[in-house]
Amino acid sequence: MSNQNNNNTLIPIFIIAGLFFIFGFVTWINGALIPFMKAINELTSAQSLLVASASYISFVVMAIPSSKILSKVGYKKGMSLGLFIMGIGALVFIPAAEARTYWMFLTGIFIQGAGMTLLQTASNPYITILGPIESAAKRISIMGIANKVAGALGSLIFGALLLSGIDEINAKLNTVSDSEKQTLLNTMADSVVTPYIVMALILFILGILIRKAPLPDVEATSTDDSADGKTSKTSIFQFPHLWLGVITLFLYVGVEVIAGDTIIAYGISLGFPAADAKFFTTFTLMAMVATYILGAILIPKYISQTLALKASAILGVIFSLCIVFTTGFTSVAFVAALGVSNALVWPAMWPLALNGLGKFTKTGSALLIMGISGGAIIPPLYGKLADTQKATYLAEGVAESVATANSATYGYWVLLPCYLAIFYYAVHGHKLSTNKFK
Repeated sequence: MSNQNNNNTLIPIFIIAGLFFIFGFVTWINGALIPFMKAINELTSAQSLLVASASYISFVVMAIPSSKILSKVGYKKGMSLGLFIMGIGALVFIPAAEARTYWMFLTGIFIQGAGMTLLQTASNPYITILGPIESAAKRISIMGIANKVAGALGSLIFGALLLSGIDEINAKLNTVSDSEKQTLLNTMADSVVTPYIVMALILFILGILIRKAPLPDVEATSTDDSADGKTSKTSIFQFPHLWLGVITLFLYVGVEVIAGDTIIAYGISLGFPAADAKFFTTFTLMAMVATYILGAILIPKYISQTLALKASAILGVIFSLCIVFTTGFTSVAFVAALGVSNALVWPAMWPLALNGLGKFTKTGSALLIMGISGGAIIPPLYGKLADTQKATYLAEGVAESVATANSATYGYWVLLPCYLAIFYYAVHGHKLSTNKFK
């Protein structure tokens, strides 16, 4: 593993933290986009969560191509290219808003996700191997602080831009004529144009600047290297702890996205006005930031990466049960508290899953990035579970407002098996022996 000293790594750490800030901002505005898209395109809960799906499914499609790109151009040029692709995705929002066509919005989100895939495939292993593996979770926790602070800002800014007056508009939609309804929805859709033009310009400028950034070339080594420096492993399939890590990361990203992207809509379903609910994603992200700070302080001096992962999984189980067995703002608060249980999973998972991969690190990173597609699959499962339960309540004669609130709470049962799987990886999965594959 690269053994550069703190002076040599400080500037690269700040630069990579800036990149984590960028894709944190872009990722976490989905919390505001979901109720916005639901309103302007008149969608069901499950359909509106395709906003998250379009972003995260790109990690499956683009992860392996991203590793091949990185093998040819290196980490720095790969990061720059990722920013340019994200900028192109932002520009797609302009014709999408003009046409008010849902699939065009999803296309823009998918392209942005493709850029983030390349950016994450480069930046996550880069920060992992920039120093000793034992302190990788500390470095990734610092990245997480930048990521989630940006996410909180993005959620607040886009919540104010997109959700302002949405309650009044939704109320009007039920009383106006079809032509007036279309005018209201078109005006609402146009509110995304200026923010996304600004976003595109910033991403293009950063893409140029990162090409000139002082980022050193680093490569991982294998714990199974022989005396002549060559690993005895010949295939990525000889690392079962990596493959189980991909599955675990898939489930983790799903629950992280649920915690951040459903909480605004959840609050609205419980009767909170959008003017108040737009802050709820920020609560989740600030809980993550506080926990990231603890991780940066405690790991590895006081606690190990493995212990942090175990504690996170246990808290996830506890908070999930508290969500479904409480009501009102208490239930919302426990959704926000998932930020505490989620924060250190990503920082702990990466070094544990990439440990010992050596020359396979870029491919291993791509596979882990594919696990981010859990954000495309798990949240719609939440939406489907909520929609199905709502239909059951309505068939039983429950009032629609009560059915909506109770079914939204019921959907959070999907979290429980995910956190149990994370606990298994923390206890046993990351230690799976590879000897039999030699």
